[in-house]
Amino acid sequence: MPNSVWQHIKSKIIDRAAAKKFAEAARANVKIIVFTNGCFDILHYGHLQYLAEAKSLGDVLIVGVNSAASVARLKGKHRPLNDDSTRYHLLAALECVDAVIEFSEDTPYNLIAEVQPDILVKGGDYTPTEIVGSDIVLQRGGEVRSLAFLQGYSTTDLERKIRES
Repeated sequence: MPNSVWQHIKSKIIDRAAAKKFAEAARANVKIIVFTNGCFDILHYGHLQYLAEAKSLGDVLIVGVNSAASVARLKGKHRPLNDDSTRYHLLAALECVDAVIEFSEDTPYNLIAEVQPDILVKGGDYTPTEIVGSDIVLQRGGEVRSLAFLQGYSTTDLERKIRES
């Protein structure tokens, strides 16, 4: 892989302080900021469709990703299957993703408060009122969306298939 491509991928993985500045710069350039979050343990077709749809709602897609410790608390000691660096770099390599930010809490509430996105999205297994941070976005006049969930594509399903084979 050419060094410039690898550097571009790495540059999309930013810390919390840089995330706030990234969002402020996007807002200053009148960009619509879309935010989503998840574990993204094993990247699959459902994730790709979901992230592409999320990006289509605005100009900039910021993805908050649970740290390994957070994933283990939420999903169990056997997760995540992929380490943090792998998960972050795979997401950053996607054309539709503009920034990847780790959060160590169980929810991205504080990160959403820092980024202040215009549009907050999650998969269709959440209703808009269940989406963490919806109050922050709605108070600013933003939008909260629950995107279609593609049946048959989940990390849990993939994990189960692997264990049964």
